[in-house]
Amino acid sequence: MTDWSPVPAIPSSLIEPVWVEFAALLPPRPAFDPLHPLGCHRRRIADRIVFDHVVDALVHGSGYERIATRRCSDRTIRRRLETWAHMGLGQQIHALALDAYDRMIGLELAELSVDGAITKAPCGGERAGPSPVDRRKGGLKRSTEVEADGIPLGIVSAPANRNDSPLLRTTLEAGWAQLHPMPEDVTMHLDRAYDNTPCRDLLDELGFDAEIARKGVPAPIQVGKRWVVERTNAWMNGYGKIRRCTDRDGVIVDFYLYLAAAFVTIRQLIRRARTLYRWDARPTTRRLK
Repeated sequence: MTDWSPVPAIPSSLIEPVWVEFAALLPPRPAFDPLHPLGCHRRRIADRIVFDHVVDALVHGSGYERIATRRCSDRTIRRRLETWAHMGLGQQIHALALDAYDRMIGLELAELSVDGAITKAPCGGERAGPSPVDRRKGGLKRSTEVEADGIPLGIVSAPANRNDSPLLRTTLEAGWAQLHPMPEDVTMHLDRAYDNTPCRDLLDELGFDAEIARKGVPAPIQVGKRWVVERTNAWMNGYGKIRRCTDRDGVIVDFYLYLAAAFVTIRQLIRRARTLYRWDARPTTRRLK
């Protein structure tokens, strides 16, 4: 194990608001287990310490043995992470981030985009499959829905060999679970992978207008407004655990995806709010600290 470093893996202006909401979702736990047969045992590692290590794993993509310290072992990280993931805390913290963004900035839900991204999953698992873009090595696909400014609304994970279009319905349903009522006129921007009858029928069923790139037409001619989802995928890929996921449990994979989405949302919230609102720790530049 290495010594604990006080330098955060991401700017403190991001991690503090996320941790405050995350801590509010955790059930109260005593420092010592009152049911221990000997009446006492080692003090329980604080949730904040474990959370910082989980964020380190998310940012750097390292194994838990590499980020473990004298304050928190890799086994503690794994156990606490499994508990949090099965409680659905990743989805809940992302929903809270979306609600804060909607109240302070406002979600632009009239223009939506969905796209898939393939990353590495070398250890296999429930969300891994042969990657069609990496010589059939283990890969993970995530299908992401974003609004007009690129704020992630819903995420669905699947093996890398799944096509994008069958994931469209589940991706939209994942986004609806986080949102208020949709506006009357909604336009969905999709690439040529969704240029098929089932996708068009689904959008007609939902009453959405469809802007879908046509197969056989060069991409630069029909870029449209779906570039925001590709930018969001690039933001998500900035986290090492998203680029190269070594976890095999699908619930933990989804926890990391939604935690990364929460950080993406909070980063954009702070950057846009700093020119509209005033608070004590307001950043004076776009570079967050």
